[in-house]
Amino acid sequence: MRVLCATTAGTGHFGPMIPLAQACAAAGHEVRVAAPESFAGHVERAGLTHAPFDDVPPEVIGPVFGRLPSLSTEEANRTVISDVFGRLDARAAFPRVNELVEAWRPDVVLRDPCEFGSLAAAERAGVPHAEVAIGIGNLQPWATSALVEPLGELDEIVGLAPGTCTGAMATAPVLTSVPASLDGRGEAPPGDVAAQRPSAVFRYRYAQGRGRSGSLPGAWGAADEPLVYVTFGSVTGGFDVLSVVFERSLRSLADLPVRVLLTTGHAGDPESLRPWPDNAHVEQWWPQDDVMPLASAMVGHGGFGTTMAALAAGVPQVVVPLFASDQETNATRVAQVGASIRLDGRQDATEGLADAVSRVLTDAGMRTAATAMADEIASLPEVSEIVETIEGLATSR
Repeated sequence: MRVLCATTAGTGHFGPMIPLAQACAAAGHEVRVAAPESFAGHVERAGLTHAPFDDVPPEVIGPVFGRLPSLSTEEANRTVISDVFGRLDARAAFPRVNELVEAWRPDVVLRDPCEFGSLAAAERAGVPHAEVAIGIGNLQPWATSALVEPLGELDEIVGLAPGTCTGAMATAPVLTSVPASLDGRGEAPPGDVAAQRPSAVFRYRYAQGRGRSGSLPGAWGAADEPLVYVTFGSVTGGFDVLSVVFERSLRSLADLPVRVLLTTGHAGDPESLRPWPDNAHVEQWWPQDDVMPLASAMVGHGGFGTTMAALAAGVPQVVVPLFASDQETNATRVAQVGASIRLDGRQDATEGLADAVSRVLTDAGMRTAATAMADEIASLPEVSEIVETIEGLATSR
């Protein structure tokens, strides 16, 4: 079987795809990863074969991202989904992804939900495709409504019948690591395509969860105080307006009886935050699988990878959504199941961070809810078991 994985240039988008791609390769299948040229290093570090496609030129996409901090949350979310993913990224990706599909003839395409060049190419070639979820199901209807117009334009550009890409996206099978009680995916009511649901949902487990030994980058603070892991993803440091969240978080937590490990992502600079508070240590990056077994609480932005890693480890959270609709949705849903506190206000939310962290550390009910989520995740099938499902998808057309 030939498996084509397709992703945008985001570690949070590619991360959930890695274990599936590696499991398929381990089972003896041919696997390639279609991703922007700029993302080659991430694909290669995962031990996978990169099939590059064009990046959106910086002079085109830069002004779009530059507008986001000045927009309302709703406007920023719609801009990223419709203009960045639905238009700019999809049109940059399609030509070379389509060439690859026609020449290599994959048996199945596994796609990041935000990568639409591969969706159009698969539909043109009649290749079965499935979505690898990077969020919970409650996000899908809203995102679909924002994509109807740009995907209609994509249909016209690539020669598909009107509504093809939107309908295919909304109803494609989904592979997800989100447990059912958190996911919010249900039966589709008739009518509007934006309210349709996947034809099938297959769940699996890849997060490391509990029972691991952890490690930290050295020693700091008081060893007997609880560890609070603070991370706002890989790109926040690249936004001038939002990057203040790092310094503000350190300052807010400086007087709490905790140890703080903060990561800035590769777009941030730990040295720019010196002098660090006595109870804090800052790195660009540290493996989450090494942090979570030792963490008593996590502060994050609602990104899928960090949110799910904390849930799998039974770590309660404070979630501060910063710039994307999936962060908003994840923050709301994890708070609804009782495993987190949501703080609104983007970077200004850090004013309430110390109180929220104190509550998370002392609220037994919240820790119980986080543990229940970890138990449910632990009960899901191993990722290796999903390969047979993918083989079945490959013969579905």
